[in-house]
Amino acid sequence: MRGFVDRLRAEVDGDVFDDATARALYATDASNYRHVPLAVVRPRSVDALVAAVGVAVEHGVPVTHRGAGTSVAGNAAGSGVVIDSSRHLHRVVSVDPDARLAVVQPGVVLDRLNDAARPHGLLFGPDPSTHSRCTLGGMIGNDACGSHSVAWGKTSDNVHALDVLLPDGRRFDTRTPPPLDLPAADPAWFPRLDRRVSGYRLDALPDLTRALVGTEGTCVTVLGATVRLVEAPRRRVLAVLGFDGRYDAADRAAELLELDVLAVEGLDEALVAAAGNARPLLPRGTSWLFVETREESVAHRAAALAPHSVVVTDPARQRALWRVREDGAGLATRMADGGEAWSGWEDAAVPPDRLGAYLREFDALLAGHGRRGVTYGHYGEGCLHVRIDFDLAKGYRAFLRDAADLVVAHGGSLSGEHGDGQARSELLPRMYPPAAIEAFGRFKAAFDPRNLMNPGRIVDPLPLDADLRVLVAPPVIPTRAALALRADGGDLAAATRRCVGVGKCLNTSGGVMCPSYRVTREEEHSTRGRARLLFEMLAGDVVRGGWRSTEVRDALDLCLGCKGCKRDCPVDVDMAAYKAEFLHHHYKRRPRPAAHYSMGWLPLWLRLGLVNRLSGGLARFAGVDPRRPLPLPAARTFQASFAGGGGGERVLLFPDTFTNHFEPGIGHDAAAVLAFAGQAVEVPRASVCCGLTWFSTGQLGAARRVLRRTARLLRPWTREGVPVVGLEPSCTAFLRSDALEVAGDDPDVARLAGSVRTFAEHLSPLVESLPGAAGGDAVVQPHCHQYAEIGLDADRELLAKAGVRASVLSGCCGLAGNFGFERGHHEVSMAVAEQTLLPAVRAAAAGTAVVADGFSCRTQVRHGSGAEPVHTATLLARGLGLSSARENRESNLRDR
Repeated sequence: MRGFVDRLRAEVDGDVFDDATARALYATDASNYRHVPLAVVRPRSVDALVAAVGVAVEHGVPVTHRGAGTSVAGNAAGSGVVIDSSRHLHRVVSVDPDARLAVVQPGVVLDRLNDAARPHGLLFGPDPSTHSRCTLGGMIGNDACGSHSVAWGKTSDNVHALDVLLPDGRRFDTRTPPPLDLPAADPAWFPRLDRRVSGYRLDALPDLTRALVGTEGTCVTVLGATVRLVEAPRRRVLAVLGFDGRYDAADRAAELLELDVLAVEGLDEALVAAAGNARPLLPRGTSWLFVETREESVAHRAAALAPHSVVVTDPARQRALWRVREDGAGLATRMADGGEAWSGWEDAAVPPDRLGAYLREFDALLAGHGRRGVTYGHYGEGCLHVRIDFDLAKGYRAFLRDAADLVVAHGGSLSGEHGDGQARSELLPRMYPPAAIEAFGRFKAAFDPRNLMNPGRIVDPLPLDADLRVLVAPPVIPTRAALALRADGGDLAAATRRCVGVGKCLNTSGGVMCPSYRVTREEEHSTRGRARLLFEMLAGDVVRGGWRSTEVRDALDLCLGCKGCKRDCPVDVDMAAYKAEFLHHHYKRRPRPAAHYSMGWLPLWLRLGLVNRLSGGLARFAGVDPRRPLPLPAARTFQASFAGGGGGERVLLFPDTFTNHFEPGIGHDAAAVLAFAGQAVEVPRASVCCGLTWFSTGQLGAARRVLRRTARLLRPWTREGVPVVGLEPSCTAFLRSDALEVAGDDPDVARLAGSVRTFAEHLSPLVESLPGAAGGDAVVQPHCHQYAEIGLDADRELLAKAGVRASVLSGCCGLAGNFGFERGHHEVSMAVAEQTLLPAVRAAAAGTAVVADGFSCRTQVRHGSGAEPVHTATLLARGLGLSSARENRESNLRDR
């Protein structure tokens, strides 16, 4: 098909890719299926989109529209040309607040539409859990619903008109269509429930706009849409209802529809367990309903229906609770024992008053097939989401057939939200009579007689058990990891399958994940994209070369190793660890980039005293970007200048490389504050290092040796149960978590991991308050590794005890250890810093402290602003009058 791709490049104003990276990235959506495309097109204009479809039709190449690639039924992956409108066609063209209408391009993200509507007090009602990245075109494709459909309906209820293109080149507004030979429908074919998304909406005719919403790209190309907006609630109140029985929440959900509710969502204890820290937020129970209302009085009426309940008015706590529900699609992909769970029977819907009975029989069906599932869903509309521990190689088809029969017996729909895709289209004859199936075929043929628009979905379906990605693309190279990868049994293949494609890494605000994607907006720089490339590398038929793959190497090159994905990804994808594993194999018995030797071995060069003498001339030949000022080591290390101090309970202060060699004043300040709190501070005399710099550059053998040596040297303290307090968050987080991946079989390493805590974790419980310790305002930049592995609760608590009014930022600083120093990374590094950190520092009022416990974070602040950041220990020491001017001068942080 070389001529086809050449024509696309000649006639389409946009990005046209047919390389291995693009084909691998777009080979699957968020489903179980895999279809490697011939080419990927990202049109820059509506005319370019028209041209792309025209070239494909002329060459007889199938067309699949992708949206955000979050479809869980296999709706958005195809073997022809995949068209991604999210990259360039993402404008909100207009908002008419009087008519409550908005005109949008197909690639606009739902949250961006609502950003445009919000100043007018309006919003787009349907709100899938993927609202931060799903596109309006994708929502129109599968008739997306979301948590608030009990109040505002599905997408089909909120689309006013569509601008569409037929495969034959005709373009029209759905309010004034050309003559089309459309079939008549018998109302008896369709179950009576709002959440029917399976099949075509022939019962909506002659309203062609509504009938085309939910056709999954099988009939037309959506070039634009005019959508209806609704009035945004002035206030939202959340009642959380806890029930003692597993089925009680499902039994009571329909009663709540008699109240003025905005949402009625359900979840069970398995999902809550998967969420980890969600249980303290909830009332007692084994099943729960989230009931959102406009009025507190209505919320209390809802709460009265449950034996245990809480009414939440605080927006921050509401967001924390909703996060559990919104992350369900990811959280449910792992069972409590770590086993994998899959989509496939994802979102069936029944009449709400039948939900409890259906759920009981569904659980019996699971048990009968020897399967387990994690359930949650839109209980107010009878829609149940579930991920199941399928054995995709056997029993998958038999279960889906039985499940389809069960939901039909309850008057339901195979799909209540995500569409049929490849997962359920083959089952439609079990839900609809032959006359309806024949009418569906005629409906599609009226628009797409050559069957080029997303073929194999709804009409003439592909087999539901074909093209399953774990079966059609099994690993062809050994997948046993050098790291422990404890959560996945040491299997890198299982680790890559953690990514199920829900795409939370495509967020562009909030949290940390994924900094480089937020700069480049390229799929290969998202956590999802990198996981997909690793998966395809193991399979070997698209991304070739195994561990020598240049595609994977290049995609991981801009991974900052921030570990934000381990916290923000609903399934805890840890791309920093996977990157270390890849680099370990990629450069085995091969020369490495110069930065791996200079920055990766930095602790050794500092200990040998080589940095002072050689850094000025050598750095430029050692992979360091010339635009990066290099910090000079202090005249004396923290270990050399520490004289001991304090009395009381023993505590060991860990002299990490950065504190010890670059900013010893921080170590002295920390020791002074701990002594003030009644601690006997000790510091080891021998040189110690956690091994992080070797780990992050994939030198796992060296990292293991350094870590084990350090653990042995600290054995006298850890065996005695002496707490080990870290000052550098990256080192502290590494010792707490990644150390167990590197050498968790070493008892000294395991004991050290259990002994380590942050400065705030250790100090805060020792003091009721620190009057006069600091006070005032502070902008706080958390270190990404601490955010991911440990959290910030203790830091917030300690600063509050010191009277500090802290504004805690989100997002990565962009330096990320060696990343921002390496040649080729400077622009991305600074662009990451400009997203949150540097604007906040510049906007801070005079006298506001800039607090950053990470050496990288402080360095980035110095390089990007005129501010001088401080460690929490220094902030407190200064406030208490304990900070030593001499030691702080000795830290000698003047850049070259």
